[in-house]
Amino acid sequence: MVDSDWGDWLPRAVAAADPDTVALWYLGCNGFAVKGSEGTVLWIDPYVGTGDPPRTVRMVPIPFDPADVETADAVLATHEHTDHVHGPSQAPILENTDADLVAPDDSLAVAREEEAWTDEYAVSEAAFTEVTEGDELRIGEFTVHVVETRDADATHPVGYVIEHEAGTVFHAGDSKPSPSFTGLAERFDIDLGILAFGSEGTIPDKETGEPVQTKWYSDENEVATAANDLGLDRLVPTHWDMWKGLTADPTALHDHVRSYESPNRLEIVEIGDRIDL
Repeated sequence: MVDSDWGDWLPRAVAAADPDTVALWYLGCNGFAVKGSEGTVLWIDPYVGTGDPPRTVRMVPIPFDPADVETADAVLATHEHTDHVHGPSQAPILENTDADLVAPDDSLAVAREEEAWTDEYAVSEAAFTEVTEGDELRIGEFTVHVVETRDADATHPVGYVIEHEAGTVFHAGDSKPSPSFTGLAERFDIDLGILAFGSEGTIPDKETGEPVQTKWYSDENEVATAANDLGLDRLVPTHWDMWKGLTADPTALHDHVRSYESPNRLEIVEIGDRIDL
């Protein structure tokens, strides 16, 4: 069981919502719940773990217990890192719903082999849907395109372009600026783009515990470049709130995006916030 700091109000808010277009709730780290006007619900990279202290220390509340999630059509994972594929955070959602885990091969290997979800949870092999770049899925009212990203720290990262009649959302996972982004801007009219942002700091080494200079996410200039390459209408920076030593101030991005054609708007959300297309 996960000890939620906020009780069950967040999954209940998602279940009860009746958005006119598409609503998104920021779950902290790089997680979102996404709900369409017809009731389809996607959970993208939901993570309620505390990290691995003292190496990685969670700096934001645990906003929900995944056992309280009763509304989900799919859980989407962008890559194999533990804050994106995590049995205690995601397997209970699959247990309680008819949702599948949609993920690339290396992410599914974590669920299948490293964490053995089918042994540890009431999850069947049929709940795993493998995707790769170029794939297109129809999940309820959403069309989900699996696209190329660039994250040198991951073995097989992907991004998701999520189309709806009300607009288009792009979740880039932990991607840095990618050569693929200008092509995505030509192919899709992206209303809202989700890009990971953080600082460079020192994190204890896994083996020795000694501090190591670490940069996992895009800095201010990289986020501004990526948002412009993607032609975003709205930029939502994420991940800046999560890990001790790598947190950042998203308001600094105002100065970095100001001279670019895109994004048209920088939208800063905190954990638990809802935004709508």
